[in-house]
Amino acid sequence: MTSTDPAPRSWGWAVPGGGRAGHVEAGNRFAGTTSQVCGLFPFATPSGCDVRGVPIGRHLHTAEPIGLDPAHWLRCGLVSNTGVWVQGQPGIGKSSITKRMLAGLVAFGMRAVIPGDVKGEYTPLVTALGGSVWHLGRGLQALNPLDAGPLRAALLTAPAADRTRLLETLRARRLTLLEALITIVRHDEPDVTERRLLGAALDLAVDTSADREPLIPDVLAVLLSAATPLLTIAATQDDIEFRRTSRSLVNALGLLCEGAIRGIFDRPSSVRFDPDTPALSLDISALDDDDDDVVAAAMLCSWAWSAALADAAAYGERRRNVVQVQDELWRALRVAPGLVERSDRITRLGRHRGVVSFQVTHSLDDLEALPTEADRAKARGMASRNGVLLLGGMAEKELDGLRRITSLSEGEAALITSWAAPPTWHAGRVHPGRGKYLIKSGQRVGLPVALTLTPTEVALHDTDRAFRRSTP
Repeated sequence: MTSTDPAPRSWGWAVPGGGRAGHVEAGNRFAGTTSQVCGLFPFATPSGCDVRGVPIGRHLHTAEPIGLDPAHWLRCGLVSNTGVWVQGQPGIGKSSITKRMLAGLVAFGMRAVIPGDVKGEYTPLVTALGGSVWHLGRGLQALNPLDAGPLRAALLTAPAADRTRLLETLRARRLTLLEALITIVRHDEPDVTERRLLGAALDLAVDTSADREPLIPDVLAVLLSAATPLLTIAATQDDIEFRRTSRSLVNALGLLCEGAIRGIFDRPSSVRFDPDTPALSLDISALDDDDDDVVAAAMLCSWAWSAALADAAAYGERRRNVVQVQDELWRALRVAPGLVERSDRITRLGRHRGVVSFQVTHSLDDLEALPTEADRAKARGMASRNGVLLLGGMAEKELDGLRRITSLSEGEAALITSWAAPPTWHAGRVHPGRGKYLIKSGQRVGLPVALTLTPTEVALHDTDRAFRRSTP
């Protein structure tokens, strides 16, 4: 046929044998089982996943794209809160999917906050996003745990009724943090009298430092002054008896100023919050080799500061919701009894629903390492309150603890355990669970998803740099 020949109509030539069809007959309907039909058409049954949100991969069985956005799921009524629990063996990519979510949610307009990055593994991502990284440690930057931080600007713009609530929230968080720090130092909780003394000393310190943020040394100086309100709380009129009563409390605060964390949290903050920053990391990797007491104190101070940022996000002209990550959180909570409750109060007080939180852990066995059964029960409650679970490969023994949080079918449990370990001892084989996750929410069937990183993400998410040899 040449270019000058006439073209046939869409139904063929209207001549004998020309393939002419006057109409299109209806197709025949056939029924078959999934195992039979999938050979002809592999996408016979959809997964029912919602593709809206941060693209995190494709469904392992149907190849459908899957998106995840806890805020969108909350608006749609799929979840009752925006917490995300991430669990799996080391090396399966928990931080990779968390970083994918951070980058995606920042692109959606949220601000990423990593309070207390113990390993410094989020620093490259935050830098790539154009954010700010604060390196906390000896000889580095300092963070005043009593600093109002972002709340200071919010107090100026909030309505009068909200201003009173924010002031009370700020006081409660400061007091709770001081109690937590004392618990870390003494490995024992303050008693009732000490808590009242601490609250009164904090109020006096705030009043005497009206032109600046109060410091822990200010609270210590008020206690040493034995002011009249403190004597009344201690039920004594004698300075010597008061000093004997408050000796343990005074020495605990003194250790915060003179002990292992001296110079980090006992001086004014050397960092300032930029309301335009899309991402922020409080990098405490310089303290990673210290005792758990030091790391726990740094993490709790960082959590308190980030909680203030979340409270302040609802006020001002440039409102911005927050997505934050708590990694290695059990390293802080296992130091002393009662820290689970106090950390929960620090991060929950006055918080609005404009926060998407990620809690990352290797194993629920971390819960069992907490000091008391009360702490372990509260920690399990913290885990179960998350609206979404991202589960990576893990051993069979982990599933019993998971079933206390969410329901798992036999197929889902088998899938999770199949991702747990490499199948052979041959070097160079990819871990079977690398980049594979099961998304669970409520009683719904889980969504198995495979995440493929982009070349840029491969470079930013590399947590094995220390083991890679440089080549000439």
